[in-house]
Amino acid sequence: MGETNKILIIEDDPRIVNLLEIHLSDLGFTIESAIDGQSGLDKALKNSYKMIVLDLMLPELDGIEVCRRIRQENRFMPILMLTARSEEFDKVLGLEIGADDYITKPFSIREFIARVKVILRRIEVEKEKNSDDKNQTLIEVGNLLIDTEQHKVILDGRPLELTAKEFDLLVLFARHPGKIYNRETLLELVWGYHYEGYEHTVNSHINRLRNKIESDPTKPKFIKTLWGVGYRFEIPEEITS
Repeated sequence: MGETNKILIIEDDPRIVNLLEIHLSDLGFTIESAIDGQSGLDKALKNSYKMIVLDLMLPELDGIEVCRRIRQENRFMPILMLTARSEEFDKVLGLEIGADDYITKPFSIREFIARVKVILRRIEVEKEKNSDDKNQTLIEVGNLLIDTEQHKVILDGRPLELTAKEFDLLVLFARHPGKIYNRETLLELVWGYHYEGYEHTVNSHINRLRNKIESDPTKPKFIKTLWGVGYRFEIPEEITS
């Protein structure tokens, strides 16, 4: 079985690791594991995995820090976070640093497998979409250039550092100028799962994206807010005139 079928579980509870390994193996995956954040991070950065299952509370390094460091090196590795905490802060923070989904302990194995399948299905959909959009690998809007194949954004000739979700948001907007998206739709399209009640996650990502692409984030020219409706990407008038 190729390394693209490997899943890394970073979890310090051997009972949970064993349970997840049994059921993920039944789906055809090869499982590797780590019992602390540092060794898990080392494996994540040295090897290629289909997905990483990452516990929030870990010895050495906690899951938030592990996720953050993985995202610095690999913006597109799918990460499913496990957390025993119920506080909204932890969940939102996990999503904003780049986790694709989270599940709160205790969880049923059926729910866990369903979350895994949702993430992997989203990856396949993205691959198909990218193959269908070969003629749209370069999106140019005035002084803004987006290379979807190389995952690069150039503004006024200088590269921008965007997180995975910021990049996904920008590509979605730029490919559909003039289309209005509400927060719920953006959550479903960009995060791949319906995070009911976490629409403010979209707000924070859009605010950070504006700070990076707008000359004046308080008066955005690209990403417009339609109060009470949603957001729309517009081509500035000075570009079209």
